[in-house]
Amino acid sequence: MIRIATVGTGWIVGEFLRGAKEVPEVEYVACYSRTKERGELFAREWGAQKVYTDLEQMAQDDTIDAVYIASPNSLHYEQSKLFLQNGKHVICEKPITVEPEQLEELQQLAQQKQLIYLEALIGVYLPQMQVLKGAVERLGRVHLARFDFSQYSSKYPAYLRGEVPNIFNPKMATGGLMDLGIYCLYPAIILFGVPDKVDAHARFLDTGADASGCVTLQYPDKTVVLTYSKTAQGTIGSEIQGEDGVIRIPHISKLINMTLTPVGGQEMPLSGPQEKYLQMSYEAAAFRDFIEQPEQNKARYRYVSHLALNVSQVMKRAREEAGLYFE
Repeated sequence: MIRIATVGTGWIVGEFLRGAKEVPEVEYVACYSRTKERGELFAREWGAQKVYTDLEQMAQDDTIDAVYIASPNSLHYEQSKLFLQNGKHVICEKPITVEPEQLEELQQLAQQKQLIYLEALIGVYLPQMQVLKGAVERLGRVHLARFDFSQYSSKYPAYLRGEVPNIFNPKMATGGLMDLGIYCLYPAIILFGVPDKVDAHARFLDTGADASGCVTLQYPDKTVVLTYSKTAQGTIGSEIQGEDGVIRIPHISKLINMTLTPVGGQEMPLSGPQEKYLQMSYEAAAFRDFIEQPEQNKARYRYVSHLALNVSQVMKRAREEAGLYFE
C-alpha cells in the first residue's frame, strides 16, 4: 500500500484523488494547506486522516510514502526537493520545475535516494497516446502539424477587474505557455522528437504574463506549430496532416474524440469521450507501478523522465525566443 499526501487544495487535487481512488494499493492519508480551516474542510471531503500547515513537519511524517504537489509553479522545485530529501516519492503537476537545470538536479537526487520523481501530465500516460502514435504511422509522410490549446481562463474576469490571479502573475512562473502550451509541446516531442530549431512569439498582459502565443518547431522534414491562449476559447482543435490522411484532435490535453480521415476515405473514430478524473487515474497508476515494481518498469520510467527533461529544455528555448522571463 502506498500512503499518499497532497500539497494544495484546488480542483485539480480533487480530480487527482478521484482518479487515485480507481487505483488499487493507493491510500490517501494527509493534506497540506496554508490554512488549517481550508485543510480540514478538504480532508473531510476526501478522507485524509491528517492536516498539515507546515511542509517541514509533513515531509518528516514517516506514515507518508509519496506526495502529489499541485502548488503554484514557482514552488514546485523547492517543495519537490524538500520531500525527496526526506525520502518521499513525488509526483508534481506540470510544469514539474521552471528551469530544466532544476529538473535535472532533482532527477539526480531522486535516483541517489532510489525514489520516483514524476511530472503529472496526463497525456503521457493515456492509452489514447499510443493510439495516436499508431495512427500517425498510417499518415505517410507528415509535413505539417498544428497543436492548439486555447481556453478562456476562469481567472481572466478577475484580471479584467484589476486583480492579479496567480495564473497571470509572473512571480508565480505562470502564464499561457507554462499552463497550456506545455500540453501542445508534449505530443509534439512524443511523436516527432526534439526539434532542430525553436521560434516563439507571445502577447503579454500588463502583469507581464503571456496571455497567448505561438511556438514553431522546425524539423528537417516537417514543421509543427503550437498555439495557445488563456483569453479566448478556441474551437478548431489540433490537426496532423500526412500525405495519406489527416488526424483531428479536438482536445489536445485529453486526446478524446480523435478521428483519422484517409485521403479519399471516410472519417474514422480513434478515441471516444472520457472523464477527467479517469484520465488522471492513468498517471496515478503509473506512479504506483514505478514505486512498487521499479525493475519491471525501469525502461518506461527512464523514458518519461528523459521526455520531461526534453520538454523542459524546449520550453526554456521557447520562453527565451518569446522574451518570457520569470523573477
